[in-house]
Amino acid sequence: MKYLSRINGSKDLKKLAVSELPEAAKEIRRLIVNSISKTGGHLASSLGATDLIVALHYVYNTPQDKIVFDTGHQAYAHKIITGRADKFHTIRQKGGISGFLKRHESEYDAFGAGHASTALSAACGIAAARDMMKDDFKVVGFVADGAMTGGMSWEAMQNIGHLGTDILVVLNDNQMFISHRVGQLGKILTKMLTLGMVRDAGRKVEMFLNRFQFWGKNVLKLAKRAKVLFFPGMIFEEMGFTYFGPIDGHNIAELVEVLGYIKDLKGPVLLHVVTKKGKGYEPAETKPIGFHGTGMFDMETGEASKFSGPGQPPTFTGVFSEALVKMASSDKKIVAITAAMPEGTGLDAFRDKFPQRYFDVGIAEEHAVTFAAGLASEGLKPVVAIYSSFMQRSFDQVMHDICLQKLPVVICMDRAGIVGEDGPTHHGVFDLGLFRMLPELVVMAPSDENELRNCLYTALNMNRPVVLRYPRGKGFGVKMDSEFKKYELGRGLRLKEGSDLSIIAAGNRLHPALKAAERLSRDGVSAGVYYARFIKPADTELIKQAALTGKIVTVEDNALISGFGSSVLEVLNELQLKPGVLRLGIGDKFVEQGKPDELYADLGLDEKGIYDSVSAWIKKRETADSK
Repeated sequence: MKYLSRINGSKDLKKLAVSELPEAAKEIRRLIVNSISKTGGHLASSLGATDLIVALHYVYNTPQDKIVFDTGHQAYAHKIITGRADKFHTIRQKGGISGFLKRHESEYDAFGAGHASTALSAACGIAAARDMMKDDFKVVGFVADGAMTGGMSWEAMQNIGHLGTDILVVLNDNQMFISHRVGQLGKILTKMLTLGMVRDAGRKVEMFLNRFQFWGKNVLKLAKRAKVLFFPGMIFEEMGFTYFGPIDGHNIAELVEVLGYIKDLKGPVLLHVVTKKGKGYEPAETKPIGFHGTGMFDMETGEASKFSGPGQPPTFTGVFSEALVKMASSDKKIVAITAAMPEGTGLDAFRDKFPQRYFDVGIAEEHAVTFAAGLASEGLKPVVAIYSSFMQRSFDQVMHDICLQKLPVVICMDRAGIVGEDGPTHHGVFDLGLFRMLPELVVMAPSDENELRNCLYTALNMNRPVVLRYPRGKGFGVKMDSEFKKYELGRGLRLKEGSDLSIIAAGNRLHPALKAAERLSRDGVSAGVYYARFIKPADTELIKQAALTGKIVTVEDNALISGFGSSVLEVLNELQLKPGVLRLGIGDKFVEQGKPDELYADLGLDEKGIYDSVSAWIKKRETADSK
């Protein structure tokens, strides 16, 4: 590539003329599309932000100047510009570069980012540290309009305004979240772009500033170029920011000029930039939701690559979606809440079927949970669908607003366990430890797609707080019950008898545990297998029965510290039973990115891993007993 081959950091980008930057941006987009078509990833957001990122690195002296990105899925161009172009084909792959920002991956990644609404708080802290240490560098907080709906962003905004420190907040307004934009902020930003405001802004600003010549000609020129809208930007001005915009986020020359002017302004500045999600790749421009986070696809057509034919098992998300719609058809009290992810959680089908009973609260997981508690307090049956890793944000709300008040809210945590290529910021491997400690809360972990349907039905008919966690991806192809079943609270199942040892499995690790037990039987080891449908309350009788073999193996796709295995140890302690116990799960570490099958194998949580660990444990015990 003519330009990209010469760029190995922002210093190389600066060697280009401004007139060459649009072509360099096109090359960056081509590399992004080509690579993501082969690996999958977050495409549309990064394409939309490319021109803006090129301009920022051209104007600012990175990595000395700090650009702090929100979420990180819009930062692919940043990675390419900052010396990772030759590794970009490895993005989100095992051993490759991360799909998000990582401090240890590059000195240009000023702050790690995988969850929304963190950038401005981090940027504020970096700027405050700079001021205290009397350092001299610029700080830019790069935040998308979707992340601005998160409460943390506004907490940071008021803090930045109060401190009055030198910081630039770039509001990347692509008129969308992951899905369509919702909420009052979206309406405010839309008003800034409609009713002729942008068209008439230049004339109005010039007339206004001509009355205040002491500001200087440069400020007048800048204001005319940036089309400052005084009244629409007043929400930011009142918070202590100097507001500029909205400006075209795909006019690199204009971006460079505006950024050059405001770079040295004192105090907090907010630049409102309008971009198009999927810019430069027609399929992504046409279907920005589908190309937000995409699997592999044909680069020429944009069509998703086909890896499975008819008869493949449905996904857990799809099963949840279908079951919830069916249940809601016969129970008008069921309502559904999402935090800006209707497609990802499967609530888009509920939204289309029951629009008056569906609520998208934006990227505001804490609010979503307490909002659901309010609905429940008035007799409704709220179902909150949020990814496991994002529910971490709502721990206090689950404790204070749901459990303490014994409100019947059902929290459905998709993407529990290992999620794959998104890596440590998105693996849902801490939820069991987080939530099983809370009084009044029932925690369920269905083992397969049929269990998921029945667990959801059970949860909605329990009239108490429930957390239901299930994995990403396809089910196991089990037979589905014709009718929903309600399970007895706190009861698991013995699925296979055994006399030598007992395996107790949680969630989707049940099926590989069953297969491992069959392999053990071929070695002459009689392994019983138990299914812990309820993580809390624990099935004391089931654990007591399993302990009769004298050896228990627990299996989970969760952190071992305070996880399911720990709950089994607690029950054994209460019963004053002392069988040998082997806990299989995730150790005290973060799990990096990779395909789920690869990661389960590395963690020893697939069929072979469970078999190998149990076999080695048995031999170790036999050796110890023989001495």
